Amino acid sequence: MAVYTDVPPEALHAFLADYDLGAVRSLKGITEGVENSNFLLETERGRYILTIYEKRVDPADLPFFLGLMEHLARHGLPCPLPVHARDGQALRRILGKPAAIVSFLEGRWPRRIEAGHCTALGEALAALHLAAADFGLRRPNALSFAGWRALFAGCRGKADAILPGLEAEIATELEELARLWPNDLPAGVIHADLFPDNVFFAGDKVTGIIDFYFACNDLLAYDVAICLNAWCFEQDGSFNVTKAKALLQGYRQRRPLSPDEVAALPVLARGSALRFLMTRLYDWLHQVEGALVKPKDPREYLRKLRFHRGVAGPRAYGLG
Repeated sequence: MAVYTDVPPEALHAFLADYDLGAVRSLKGITEGVENSNFLLETERGRYILTIYEKRVDPADLPFFLGLMEHLARHGLPCPLPVHARDGQALRRILGKPAAIVSFLEGRWPRRIEAGHCTALGEALAALHLAAADFGLRRPNALSFAGWRALFAGCRGKADAILPGLEAEIATELEELARLWPNDLPAGVIHADLFPDNVFFAGDKVTGIIDFYFACNDLLAYDVAICLNAWCFEQDGSFNVTKAKALLQGYRQRRPLSPDEVAALPVLARGSALRFLMTRLYDWLHQVEGALVKPKDPREYLRKLRFHRGVAGPRAYGLG
């Protein structure tokens, strides 16, 4: 989440005139994240999230994202529900940009991640994969190999300003992963961005899964690898195998991983690390002037990439 677009009161009131949400009490920008403009909206009827879609979000993808949230919620997943206006539409426009309102979910994302959080996260991720199996829409992963290469092209000649030799290292990694990447693993709808700030908890119980705007069809185990990177590294950069084992055990309680999926985890984790390295690098080098957003350090994911490149196999993640 982030804030790129200011919403004047008159624009907000004109937008909300098409909804039955009552009078506005407050609108506060949410600065975490990097993609869309997000606001905590409070009205007489309750609290909601207003999202204005911009930057890398293709408006043609929005029916997929909003439809997926409704589908998962109907299957019992704690996901935001899009709020429909009086005309029945959830996707509308404000200040000339696509926008939607979704329900507010209670809970807090964990500032200090424990193994119990990882177990619950693994179970929730598997439940999401199973619930999405019969979702009728499809969306290719725009941030797979072609997307990584496009981002890399936009960083050429600049990447070494972050770290000497970074450009050559990324180029080599792209070629190696293209050669090693598995193509015959189980696939389906994945979240693709399930970082700790996108999962709300009450104790060790997951109470909310948010921010579906990278969701797509891809390898299910790739989504697991994204979570290994996002949840199982400590602040000092070390990998916590106890948390990884807990995450994988939680996942496998709901959906078993095949032997091929287990064997592919190191490569999938490398790909996941490269994906977030590339988007963070691009955003670091192409910051939007005046945007209320905090770009994230790409070097964090370079360290994770190097870790996965050096592991001997899935035992490094606590698997036998």
